Amino acid sequence: MLSLSDIVDARERVAGVARHTPLERSRTFSEMTDANVHLKLETFQRTGAFKIRGAMNRIATLSSAERDAGVVTASAGNHAQGVALAATEAGIDATVVMPRFAPVSKVKATRGYGASVVLHGVDYDEAQAHAHELERDQGRTYVHAFDDPTVMAGQGTIGLEVADDCPDVDTVVVPIGGGGLISGIAVAVKERLGHDVRVVGVQAAGASTAADSLRTGERRTIDSVDTIADGIATRTVGERTLAVMQEYVDEVVVVDDREIALALALLLERSKTLVEGAGAVPLAAVLSEAFEYDPDETIVATLCGGNIDLNRLTTVIRHGLVQMGRYLKVTIDLKDRPGELERVSTIVARAGANVYAVHHDRTSRDVAVNAAELELELETDDAEHAADIVDELEAHGYDVTITT
Repeated sequence: MLSLSDIVDARERVAGVARHTPLERSRTFSEMTDANVHLKLETFQRTGAFKIRGAMNRIATLSSAERDAGVVTASAGNHAQGVALAATEAGIDATVVMPRFAPVSKVKATRGYGASVVLHGVDYDEAQAHAHELERDQGRTYVHAFDDPTVMAGQGTIGLEVADDCPDVDTVVVPIGGGGLISGIAVAVKERLGHDVRVVGVQAAGASTAADSLRTGERRTIDSVDTIADGIATRTVGERTLAVMQEYVDEVVVVDDREIALALALLLERSKTLVEGAGAVPLAAVLSEAFEYDPDETIVATLCGGNIDLNRLTTVIRHGLVQMGRYLKVTIDLKDRPGELERVSTIVARAGANVYAVHHDRTSRDVAVNAAELELELETDDAEHAADIVDELEAHGYDVTITT
């Protein structure tokens, strides 16, 4: 079982590479929730995510023979970058297997940190299977992304920083993929501050196995994953991490992609903090009240990384704006006659909406010969404003369909 002394030792090993990241109180999210919300900003970590901690600790413990043979790992992106940088710092050759659909930015960053990248499989699990083949064929040491006590200890150094910077914390909220991060943090905060500190794990709905695994005491595996939180998109938790979570994690909850997108957009707009999907998951759980907490309860949300692909960011922000009521897409049936488009535009303008895009179609199969279909993308103030615009259009006799 992972111990506090393991994590303390890890802090010494990673100190020269990993940063002590900020922990800041958020007035915005505290006011929104009536809790005392703090953000642990691992987005400012080297490589943009927490994974450098565990990777560096594992590589620092390699034998001379293992160092000479090199290392191999599998990752959806953040662990890949952590291993690449840690290996380069130690002068060790590293090969990283990443899913074929891994974000381009993470693939390029991993190569930039000095590792050889092999793209294989549709998700983390298929990439991992191929990495183990390379491990056997090439005699390399496999650096597991989460199911390794040394890796867990490295991630647990975050928990020591939380204990130092926010000793009155009541609840620490941590994302769960394979379970390495929450295992390390849970041991650190509970053994340092006491077992009264609550540790809540959060998974994405499209990659949720931890709650069932903890309830049954056996690892549950799903056939596929589907979530914008690619950093925690694993089919199962680890054997070693499950054992630690059974002893140290108090509760596991689930959030969906809409809630994740909303949290990401709010962090960007209100806290000027860019996170990836996995990084937004803890705050999503707090904002959606996925678990119960008391007024004025001190909560630390662990924002585990900020490595989001720009193409994905555009999509996620748009979904976040939809959840905030700030983006509205509607389809309107028009009579195909002069002045109708201008009439609709006037109604929208008077209602105070800004037009993103307009698509006017007379040829759709679903449109009558004497009609046209108008699609509008609108910038709105909030959900109430969006509803008022729809009501105003309908009051003028238009049949409006909301398509977002």
